[in-house]
Amino acid sequence: MKITDSEFGRYEEETVIEYTLVNDSGMSVSCLNYGCVISKIMVPDSNGNLENVVLGFEQFDDYMKWSPYFGAVIGRVAGRITGAEFELDGLVYRLAANESPNHIHGGKKGFSSVMWRAEKIEEKNAVGLKFFYRSPNGEEGYPGNLETTVTYLLTNQNEFEITFKARTDQKTVVNMTNHSYFNLSGNLKRDCAEHKLQLESESFLELGPDLLPTGKIIDAVNTSFDFQQGRKLKEGLDSSHPQNVLAGKGYDHPLIFSKKGENTIELSDEESGRKLEITTDQPCVILYTSNQLNGPYSMSGVQARNYLGVCLETQGFPDAIHHPEFPTVILNPKELYYSTTKYRFYC
Repeated sequence: MKITDSEFGRYEEETVIEYTLVNDSGMSVSCLNYGCVISKIMVPDSNGNLENVVLGFEQFDDYMKWSPYFGAVIGRVAGRITGAEFELDGLVYRLAANESPNHIHGGKKGFSSVMWRAEKIEEKNAVGLKFFYRSPNGEEGYPGNLETTVTYLLTNQNEFEITFKARTDQKTVVNMTNHSYFNLSGNLKRDCAEHKLQLESESFLELGPDLLPTGKIIDAVNTSFDFQQGRKLKEGLDSSHPQNVLAGKGYDHPLIFSKKGENTIELSDEESGRKLEITTDQPCVILYTSNQLNGPYSMSGVQARNYLGVCLETQGFPDAIHHPEFPTVILNPKELYYSTTKYRFYC
């Protein structure tokens, strides 16, 4: 196992480094110290061909100009916050309205677009990186100094683990995730319509016209949101379900796991033979089928278009600070914010 690194660009007079973690079977994960961006994941198909299975750019300038959070860590709070403000203990905190009138994905300069300090991890059967960032009190409007650590670890079992930790010196809100866009066809040969998704979820959060949760939990059974027996994503892209139509003919929804604790998601692509098993301790996963990915840019020569990637963002419920019935995302001093998600690739 090994770690290599090379200069990838410059940002605010700092060097952006691309690190590549490689295990003994040839699987590799590349990531940046800018936004903890996962820029590439190389895994074999059923014939042993190593190909990239995430969306990313070859040039750093493209991340600055075009990236819809490709591979980035999202924080302090993933998803949208109604009205770009929230109240804690009688005080109102006003955030950046970067999707006016709402706040999304941590603000104008969230965790996805800051430089992180990186330390290499080299163990007998794993290599990885530990990223550190101190978010100062008031950054993007959030209270408290937040000491944040993100750990990426690749094992010889083709498992890639992401762990988030954070501590605050003042009551605040935290809900982090990784925003990778997966495409198991390899090197973006096809879109994700034929990908099959399976997970234990009997319900999902209803979205309003602004794509924020209304607070209503909808029964998924026998709908295009029922993935308990496995379902191809195209069934939702072609569905007349009002929630699929609202999201731009696809999914952009929090799917609620049926049980508390550890849950598993499986994404597969029959033609390549690749399968991705995701195990998480989070209460829901945001399924986003890149319904708004059309744009005047390309990735490794492939023109951006809708449905080219699928995001599976394991996290707490979005906009939970405005819905006391949702699991809380409030973090108090002396508490540890902790979240872990594992990605295992196999054929």
